Amino acid sequence: MTTGMKKMAGKPRVLVVDDESSVLITYKLILEQQDYAVTAAISSEEAKQAITEKEFDLILCDYSLEQQHTGFEVIAAARARKAAVPAILLTGYATLETTEQARKDGIGVLFKPIDIAEFLSTTSAFLRNEHEFKKAAHEDK
Repeated sequence: MTTGMKKMAGKPRVLVVDDESSVLITYKLILEQQDYAVTAAISSEEAKQAITEKEFDLILCDYSLEQQHTGFEVIAAARARKAAVPAILLTGYATLETTEQARKDGIGVLFKPIDIAEFLSTTSAFLRNEHEFKKAAHEDK
């Protein structure tokens, strides 16, 4: 078994999507320092491809992506594979309509420029909630 194919035991798997490479690299490095297994995607297409290849514990996605694509598309693709996957929309352009849609869909929203402490605490909280949800679902069986 190659190490690339082996599931990283215990590390939460996070997909980070942003069409600005410097921002994407920054998010990836910050999350890896917190011991997350991070997959970075620079476009909605790259993100959707990653989603078909592996399962994620959390989706962090920029709202405004290339050529009129949005983070909602990426999150919908991830939820088509794993319905309850937690997701956070990262945006500098949020309208009231966008934030309302996100809240209605159970998607967190963080506003750019992102505060690192808030970014990490929100990421951790969304992952913890998913873990608690899994644990409760398992205990119900």
